Amino acid sequence: MMNYSAIGISSYLKPLLLLVLLLLGTRANGQRTITVVGSSWNVNPEPITEAGLNYIGTYESASDQLLLTARVPLLLTSGRVSVRYEPFPTWNNALNLSVRRTGNGTTTCLLCTINGGTAYQPITTTDTELFNIQAVLALAAFNNIPIQLRLNGVSVTLPTGNYQSRVIFTIGPN
Repeated sequence: MMNYSAIGISSYLKPLLLLVLLLLGTRANGQRTITVVGSSWNVNPEPITEAGLNYIGTYESASDQLLLTARVPLLLTSGRVSVRYEPFPTWNNALNLSVRRTGNGTTTCLLCTINGGTAYQPITTTDTELFNIQAVLALAAFNNIPIQLRLNGVSVTLPTGNYQSRVIFTIGPN
């Protein structure tokens, strides 16, 4: 028959209790966050100098036009980064915006991963997944994830005007 002392049991329970409290605290306070920094991107087509010519039609921003910082809470959780646009205040539906991730940014998390979003994908007015982040045993924080924009559909057939839109990034569960 084994005899367990109160001291022996408590030495095993303390780390277990600490782990349970850590898990509960993480779930209660663990939220996904995303921050976007960058500047407005203005496309200024070259003037047409000869009758019958059209604009180039496709324009790309700098490969790091926008920088995202995304954080996913601890322990086997994930985050889905989505993108959409809002016409602001006007937009012509003949113009098509696309977006891609051109790098991973930086992270200190060794087992965390970032997947998808490296090929251009169209941006619509509804949320579309751009990429996802997986946290394993630590907070997954990816800083300065470079984002590039592309505009298609620029043509002399579009009415003259300033067309603007706002690109919106969100993060949520997978």
